[in-house]
Formats: sequence, structure tokens, C-alpha cells
Amino acid sequence: MASTVYFARVNAGSKDENATARIRQLFEAAQFDTLIEADALTAIKLHVGERGNDSHLRPEHVRQVVELVQTSGGRPFVTDTNTLYSGSRHDAVDHLATALEHGFDYAVLGAPFIISDGLVSDHYQDVRIDKKHFDTVKIAGDIVSAPSMIVMSHFKAHAMAGFGGAIKNLAMGCAPRAGKADQHKGMNPIVDVEKCSACGVCVGVCPRSAISIEAGASCINYDLCVGCGECMAMCLNSSISYDWEHDLQRFVEMLTEYAFGATVGKRGVGYFNLLLQITPDCDCVPWSDTPIVPDVGILASTDPVAIDAASVDLVNGQRGIPGSRLVTNLEPGEDKFKGVWSETQGSIQITYGERIGLGTSSYELVEL
Repeated sequence: MASTVYFARVNAGSKDENATARIRQLFEAAQFDTLIEADALTAIKLHVGERGNDSHLRPEHVRQVVELVQTSGGRPFVTDTNTLYSGSRHDAVDHLATALEHGFDYAVLGAPFIISDGLVSDHYQDVRIDKKHFDTVKIAGDIVSAPSMIVMSHFKAHAMAGFGGAIKNLAMGCAPRAGKADQHKGMNPIVDVEKCSACGVCVGVCPRSAISIEAGASCINYDLCVGCGECMAMCLNSSISYDWEHDLQRFVEMLTEYAFGATVGKRGVGYFNLLLQITPDCDCVPWSDTPIVPDVGILASTDPVAIDAASVDLVNGQRGIPGSRLVTNLEPGEDKFKGVWSETQGSIQITYGERIGLGTSSYELVEL
């Protein structure tokens, strides 16, 4: 049976058509109020963006969901988890400081912002899922404790997962560092020594001190490496990559199993995908490049697989923006995510998510 995905375009000519109004209309259409237990804690899961990134979700959009959860009888808190890689969100102190700099404070949100995996990412619970790669997965403790959750995702391309939407926000976003490391197991970066300039950027950003400069090139200690990909993202010469053919499918499947684990035990989970500023990189990088397609709109559903499938189709239906990092597949109907990251296989999130019971790829798009 197809899942319903509600969709509102961002074309606006009145106060009832702006983004904040559309979020409220979508919340009502998707009946997210029925997911909220009276007087119970409700997690609003999002990504505040790395310091220097400005394509992350807007806090005033999140405020709309906070107010609607409160109106529905719930007690909302806005949340994220600490990162595996080094940067401005590696522990709760730096993460909270970054969130405040980006406007995610109580005065704007109307609810507290909480780091769900604790000060140094050691607050989590093992959740049983009994899937192909994992019997149990590690999920941030405060997310496990919340009976309901609303997941708000900035939909964009991603260097490893192909795209980042509801599924990735559940998987990486709801896991502590140990859980993020679980998902990256087997993704060993490879250095092309001919391209490497020995600049040392990768040495500085590696969260596990697994990289050194030897014989005029970067050298990776795989006993220490956790496969987080920060070295690849930050490399100035594109000299670091993965064995995409052999490692990628396993990584995306493990990511999708973690997404399943984040939903276990919930009274209900609602999903918003915001197809705005659809950038070529994740909001984890400390910059925001030119969007690859024009803004599309906002989607809402109770099915994470269906909402991601619909988001992919809507993005691929756009004409690519010349001058962006989209170097191929610019025409409507062509795969925009492979046009940016040719080796990725984002569709595995959809097909494997359906296979393990996370949701369905069949959807009915209902436009408001």
C-alpha cells in the first residue's frame, strides 16, 4: 500500500503561502497531532549545521513545529547528537555554542535545545533490531526516552550516502559517536599519493589522529581510522577517496538499519523534508556551496522511506543550476545526486529501507 506524502511548494504571494504557514498546514494535513501523547516529551530532531554552514534548517521554521506540538498536548524539546568527526559539534559544549550562534536558542525556538547523547557522547541505549548487519544498535538516550518524535531534515546531496534526508537524519543523527562509528565500519579511505600535496589538512581534521605525513604523502593508520570521511571532505586536492565498489553498499545498508533502530518503541514519528537550498554537501561541512537545483518545497509524512523517495523524485524532476557542482545530469528527470557524487548509491536507502520494514517506496503525493 502506498504511503501518503503531503507537499507544499515554496512559491508564495501571500501570508498563507510562506514557509512558516506551509509547515503548519503540512503538520495539520499529515495529522501529526495524533502522534503526540498528552503531557509527554516529544523530540524534535534536526541538524543545526556546522559552524560556517548557512544552509541548515532555519530556527523560525522549527518554532512552528514546537508550537504545534505544544498545542497538541506534548512537551517538545529540540535535539541533535554530537559528531564523530572533529569540528564545532564534537562535544555538547561546542555543539551548544554552535547551536546558539545559529539561532537555536529558547527565545527563538520556544523550547530547550538538548544534546541527546550527553556531554561526550556516552549517553545511549542499545536497541534490539535483529537485522542483517546489526542485532542491536546504539541510539542516543534522550531520543530513546521520548515517546514521540518529529524529524525535520534539510534535504541535500551527500558525499557518501548519495543524499541526506529523513533516513540519514534518523540514522547518523540519532546515534552517539559509537553508533556513528558502527555505521562507518569498513569504509576505509584511500590516498592517491600522486595527487597528494602533503598539505596536512587531513592530519589536522582527523578525530582519531589516524593520519600522518610519510614519504611526502598522507598515510592512514587503519587500526585507528573510523571511516568518518572528514579527510575526504576536507582534502584540497581530491586525493582521498573510498573503495566505492566494495564498501558502499554495506555502509548504506548499515545506515538504514540504524534508522530503523531510531524508530523502535515510538508511539509515532512524523517527518518533514525541506527541499530548500539543496546543496551538494551535507550541513556537516563548514560551508554552503551553490544549490544544485532551485528550491522545490516542503514535504511531510509518517513514512521515512516514502518521504525520501518523493524528495528524490522531486529533486530529479528539476533542471540543474548551471555553475553549481552539478556537472552532469542537469536535465529534468536525470539523477542529480549522481551528477554531483558519481560513485554514490543513495537509492539503497530506499530499497533496503523497504526491505527491512522501515517504510515503503510507494507513495501518493498530495499537494496542498
